[in-house]
Amino acid sequence: MKTIVLTGGGTAGHVMPNIALIPELKKYFDEIIYIGTNGIEKEIVTKEKIKFVEIKATKLIRKLSLKNLFIPYKLLKSINEAKKILTQIKPGIIFSKGGYVSIPVAIAAKKLKIPVITHESDISLGLANKIISHYSNLTLTSFPSTASNKKKFVFTGSPVRKKILNGNTLNINLDCNKKTLLFFGGSLGSQALNNFVYSNIETLTSYYNILHITGKNKKNNLIKEKNYYSVEYADNIEDFLKTSDIVISRAGANSIFELFALNKLALFIPLPKAESRGDQIQNANFFKNLNMCEVLKQENLTIGNFLNKIKYLDNNKDIIIKNIKKYNLSNPNKTITQIIYDTYLNSLS
Repeated sequence: MKTIVLTGGGTAGHVMPNIALIPELKKYFDEIIYIGTNGIEKEIVTKEKIKFVEIKATKLIRKLSLKNLFIPYKLLKSINEAKKILTQIKPGIIFSKGGYVSIPVAIAAKKLKIPVITHESDISLGLANKIISHYSNLTLTSFPSTASNKKKFVFTGSPVRKKILNGNTLNINLDCNKKTLLFFGGSLGSQALNNFVYSNIETLTSYYNILHITGKNKKNNLIKEKNYYSVEYADNIEDFLKTSDIVISRAGANSIFELFALNKLALFIPLPKAESRGDQIQNANFFKNLNMCEVLKQENLTIGNFLNKIKYLDNNKDIIIKNIKKYNLSNPNKTITQIIYDTYLNSLS
């Protein structure tokens, strides 16, 4: 039986690309098993009816903390746990999407001589993939510059879920004479984006219909404006995207590539460097320089600046969409799956 193990977690950004590849992987592998923590990956993967195996993993705290002193001990325990799981499963190959849960799985696989391929969504390697790249056969990248002049790095583009491409217009009461804006801050929501919407809801709805995905427990039930529709989480995100004219979001790579697969106009408000490693700023600026989107720093997020950015996108729609279509890669899901399968076959020889 040809078995592949997928791993990655911590945020939906480390899980959704794996989900995107499953239809293609099923053409080559008899069994697909996902290894992750009892976090968002378990919630997402079990809905896809994929076998899920839980593992404990420790996350590095990105500041001085006594808890970091225990990481080597905890990581060793996680590696040993992963070795036992992989020895039982006997997979032919591991595909990792990064996140701290992937580290012990990749290291254990290397020790067991199981080939590992990892994929980096962002323009710069995250901490997990910096480590995993030393244990992997190949590191696949979403951006060409990430792979440039590096051994064992291959630019492939980013996996995109097929369901994203098949949305239906939401059956809700909106003003047909107004453009529709969609705000969403990723799987966990964004308090900064939410606060901006809540503080400026009267102005926003005077110009536009507003769709708003707030994140769990972040919905404001006091807002009763016309042309405003909010949910905490959307299993049918494809329908929200179909209904919207312009999308306002953070700048995680997976969100960016899914929006561009739909040729959507987008205003990206990256997570500030003080709250991240700066990857979202890099992602957003890369595409801004290609005139494929607009970018607004969170510290400059005022209603005036915001409306000017939206107006620019609307006025320059044709050229922006033309640039998006020019950049879009043809079927990265097939390309990535073929590389995974070829690596698996090579390991047998």
